Amino acid sequence: MKLQLWKAALQEVANLSGYHLRNGNEYSIFIEGIVQGVSRMANDHLYLYVAKHPVGLKHRVEDVNLHLISIGTNDVRMVGILGRGGVGKTTLAKAIYNSVAFQFEASCFLENIGQTNQEYGLVQLQETLLSKIFENGRSLKVDNIDMGINMIRRRLHSKRVLLILDDVYRLTQLEGLAGHYDWFGEGSRIIITTRDSHMLERHGVYSIYEMMELNHDEAFQLFCWHAFKREKPADGYREFVEEMIKLNAGNPLLLTVVGSHLYGRSESEWQQALIQNKNNLPCNIYSQLKIVYDRLSENEKNIFLDIACFFRGDVFDDVIKILDSFGFSPKSWIPRLIEKCLIYKLDERLQMHDLLCDMGKEIVRQESPQNPRARSRLYFHEDVREVFETDTGTDRVEAILVDFPKGSDIIRLSPKAIKKITRLRFFRCRNAHFLA
Repeated sequence: MKLQLWKAALQEVANLSGYHLRNGNEYSIFIEGIVQGVSRMANDHLYLYVAKHPVGLKHRVEDVNLHLISIGTNDVRMVGILGRGGVGKTTLAKAIYNSVAFQFEASCFLENIGQTNQEYGLVQLQETLLSKIFENGRSLKVDNIDMGINMIRRRLHSKRVLLILDDVYRLTQLEGLAGHYDWFGEGSRIIITTRDSHMLERHGVYSIYEMMELNHDEAFQLFCWHAFKREKPADGYREFVEEMIKLNAGNPLLLTVVGSHLYGRSESEWQQALIQNKNNLPCNIYSQLKIVYDRLSENEKNIFLDIACFFRGDVFDDVIKILDSFGFSPKSWIPRLIEKCLIYKLDERLQMHDLLCDMGKEIVRQESPQNPRARSRLYFHEDVREVFETDTGTDRVEAILVDFPKGSDIIRLSPKAIKKITRLRFFRCRNAHFLA
């Protein structure tokens, strides 16, 4: 029996068609393909999740790789990916990372740099960069920004690395993580995503890819994937889709969130959503996203705002436990927020797009634009200081995050301010010292 199986297997192999190479150039391309395939399989741990529906992404990755990155050259290059919020800069950067990371000695993707506080956060980013580049990086301790700069320069100047800095909006962030071309070894590539072209110019980054909105066909396909779970709309909905695409201007984030919001809705609900969008003209990203937020249940709104202000990037299961202690029933509502593409789970952590996070914080700020003490949530360190150091605490405050820049003065507590915060359900202190 075994002999027959062996014979059958050998016969099957013998009948396999080969790959005919007509010249030396084809041979080298064929071998390169094999090497890349094996390298990808050996480095699966390097790969980043890009998008559930990566519409229009392939040709953009090819454009950047071909015209700006040019992996084969030995010069050190810094490349900027420029575009407005929600246009897909981070998604493109992740796809580029996945396509070329295996060709470098080491690689590092630092996401959401703009969300870190100015000084203490930059030190943490320097530590993260070093820990990802070096296997023993976990033992490396960075005490301050200058020390981090010296460590990066000393350890990376002879190493061929791929470094992606995502969502940079301060020049000091660039200077602290990729201050100059000579910090890196020959053939290194540093890719920076940002909304600020002037910052790139000031840092000497002149190779820039401007990320444009999706064209009509791409926008149509992406919206349909989220609104109907397929490439084309359901019968009778094409005109609705065309109108929604016009209103959302080819912005991938808007198309994703609005499309997900409309999935499974009735025709009358589509009509109502269309009217709401038209009434917000001239529209902006905030107003369009706010329409989706306004239609959430009360628990969904509370969970969304808490994540935006306090829990973005935290361990998923830990956040569930905390929100459950508030009585928000997160096990029921968080899956619905994920379905609506308002939040997502990545590497066991709870994440949210920058613009959605900014919108959540703006919603809280608008509760009382001039008086922080009348807002439901306090997260900005200057607002927290004002409430704690003066007699201005109120029963409107439900949750507080104390996260001061490193080296800030001691906060002097006003006992009266604390006494008045009678509805406080959450308090987190990350970097502050109190004196009553």
